[in-house]
Amino acid sequence: MKPPKVGILLMEGTNNETEVFFSVRRSGGDPDYVHVSDLAHGDKSISEYDALIVPGGFSAGDYIRAGVIFAARLSSVAGRDIKYFIDSGKPFLGICNGFQVIMELGLIGNREEITLTNNKSGRFECRYTYMTMVSNNPIFRDAFSGKGSFQVPVAHAEGRIAVSDRSVLKRLYENDQILFKYSDPSGISDDYPWNPNGSIDSIASLTNEHGNVIGLMPHPERIYYPYQAMYTDAMKEIATGKLFYDSLISYLSGRHG
Repeated sequence: MKPPKVGILLMEGTNNETEVFFSVRRSGGDPDYVHVSDLAHGDKSISEYDALIVPGGFSAGDYIRAGVIFAARLSSVAGRDIKYFIDSGKPFLGICNGFQVIMELGLIGNREEITLTNNKSGRFECRYTYMTMVSNNPIFRDAFSGKGSFQVPVAHAEGRIAVSDRSVLKRLYENDQILFKYSDPSGISDDYPWNPNGSIDSIASLTNEHGNVIGLMPHPERIYYPYQAMYTDAMKEIATGKLFYDSLISYLSGRHG
């Protein structure tokens, strides 16, 4: 059986694609860089892939608003293909700036109800924290659910998840759309610095209602090996990034099995 093919979507300003590429490959997937121009020129097609990942970085310099220009370009050249891709149940992931792109595309709720906005600290936060899975999402359930906290790096200035009112938050819980929460090493959701941006309820990751569109602010690909950990005394035997990407590739392989 061929390894699952994972497209890594790029444009000018993305800078985390190499870490994602090698994480996918080390976990047994077949990664491929897909520049937005490749889609515009018809050189590559969304339908070729089993999963798509929008990596972190500063797409288009984050001018206007983080992720908005990349989202507009993707929508113009492949909007219909992306919708079909998601409707077919294939995973579409966005990490950090990629999460911002997903939100700008409107793939996880309405922007008037759920937003990614400036960190409460008013500055760029580059630090290690922890995340704890609080969902029953089938892609990551076996590796993360009920297993406590997992160390992970963050690096962003616009990562705070905010909702228009508490009814929106209630709906996210009811639909099992909250995937990971920031936590302290013991797995308890907490305030700054463990919640680095001030997200409501310490939310670090959201999904669509079907669980196959996933946005997360932390960077699991930056901690693929235990030696990349900051707090070695609290590190798992297998690093967060390997668990994350192993889970994704295992899920994709099962879809083809």
